Amino acid sequence: MLILGSSLASKAQIENTSYVNASKEKVLQLAMIVPMEVKEAWKYFSIDSLLSKWAAPVAHMELRNGGYLMTNYDQSKSLDDSSSIKLGIVSYLENELIIFKVDLNSNFSKKVQDEDQNLQEIIQFIPVKGGKTKIISSMIGWGEGKDWEKTYDFFVKGNEWTYKELLKNMK
Repeated sequence: MLILGSSLASKAQIENTSYVNASKEKVLQLAMIVPMEVKEAWKYFSIDSLLSKWAAPVAHMELRNGGYLMTNYDQSKSLDDSSSIKLGIVSYLENELIIFKVDLNSNFSKKVQDEDQNLQEIIQFIPVKGGKTKIISSMIGWGEGKDWEKTYDFFVKGNEWTYKELLKNMK
């Protein structure tokens, strides 16, 4: 359960607020309140040294519209390695919003790779009373069928794990 209000326990929680929108499209949504101002929380998404503490041990952000986030979960590999993951930055508003284009790699079925055109992650930063920030991650653009269900389930687990790492590493 997400902790709301002016008293924040020492450990913030992640709330899965996923839903199906009016167009019958799935929205994978995770929300959390972190005990820091928006400008400080934003740094964890925009500075390489902070990204590497929680997102992946090897990380580089080219923060600009049309830029990218490149990561690798293997600390012994470089960002040039074929196992690296690259997320394009569709757009961003500093300290407010970042939209990533999610490109599905060979870890996913050929069917979802071929069908993927709209999978995106939208991350919002909302000021909350008491110098805190609500971070909302919403993934949209899911396809339909068994392979897409597996992909969705993968991202539910993966995103929850990743954002737990963020919460553990925010200071």
